[in-house]
Amino acid sequence: MPADVTKDTTAPTAVIPTPHTPAPHEVSDLGFGRFVAQSARGRFLGRDGVPTSRKYGLGAQRAERFYLTSLNAAWLPFLTWMIGAILLLNGFFALAYASIGTNALHGVDSLGLDDPFLRALSFSVATFTTTGTGAMNAVGPTANWLVIFESIFGPFVMVACGGLIIARLTRPRMELRFTESAIIAPYEDGRALMFRMVNTRPSDLGDVTVRINLIWYEAAKGGRERKFHQLELERASVELFTLHWTVVHPITAQSPLAGMTPESLAAAEAEFLVFVNAHEDTFSTSVRARTSYLYDDLRWDVKWASVFTSSPDGVIAIDVERLDRTERLEPGSTSRPASLELSTATSV
Repeated sequence: MPADVTKDTTAPTAVIPTPHTPAPHEVSDLGFGRFVAQSARGRFLGRDGVPTSRKYGLGAQRAERFYLTSLNAAWLPFLTWMIGAILLLNGFFALAYASIGTNALHGVDSLGLDDPFLRALSFSVATFTTTGTGAMNAVGPTANWLVIFESIFGPFVMVACGGLIIARLTRPRMELRFTESAIIAPYEDGRALMFRMVNTRPSDLGDVTVRINLIWYEAAKGGRERKFHQLELERASVELFTLHWTVVHPITAQSPLAGMTPESLAAAEAEFLVFVNAHEDTFSTSVRARTSYLYDDLRWDVKWASVFTSSPDGVIAIDVERLDRTERLEPGSTSRPASLELSTATSV
């Protein structure tokens, strides 16, 4: 049922939260440091969980960034780029063979190809991958020096590609799908901050724990200061994560969000950092995932729609395509504070 709302009919104003006595759920700065916390602008984490901070003075680090990008890329783009790069390198070698002259390669007539470039490309691929050139061979010092260089360079490239594939296959990963938005929905006699997540990989996860940290500005010393709070959750861990999980922070009088409205949350430039840790059973190791929600990623006066569906064998099942579905509530159902929050709330 929608939460009780106040009788005040005036439009809420954007108010920066006032200082309050630190509670056990308050944390210092998550390791950013006081100066960074107060000086930084914008969000701390992207929706994909990648930090928005940068480090200068270490060079471009192109090789390291290429390696990390190769590990994190989806399989189809990864294989497309890898095969395309190999063909491109072989194309350069084929042009080099063709530029030497038509007599640089012998035995290519058996291929049944009239195009000199395709003949040279076939010879280059066979040399590059060390699969054997058969009756084809290079003639002349220039062509043979090119063969020597390619026969050394090619295996290095192939070993690097094979290493990337093995690293991708043996790297434990957790692919969580978070809802596009978090919501403020009715909860018991009040309201709560909620979002949903689901494991999109077939591997099992256990001992899953989640933590939400709130970062926003509070009024302090005649101005405003960025503060960090760890939000208390209805349930912070689960033993089995086979379906989906609705993470809930009840907004009580003790919550930093007590009495908040869309306008005051926007004025505070609130950001919710989500950290998930789990045990991945396939590789028997710990895995992590992160995301964040800004104040404008929150939806008000809605509740989650059911994701459960029927299955042929009668077991419990969900439809992941319904993960983001919500149902509209009456205006003011959750965009205005509930009465239980206002009993001792200090920030509206």
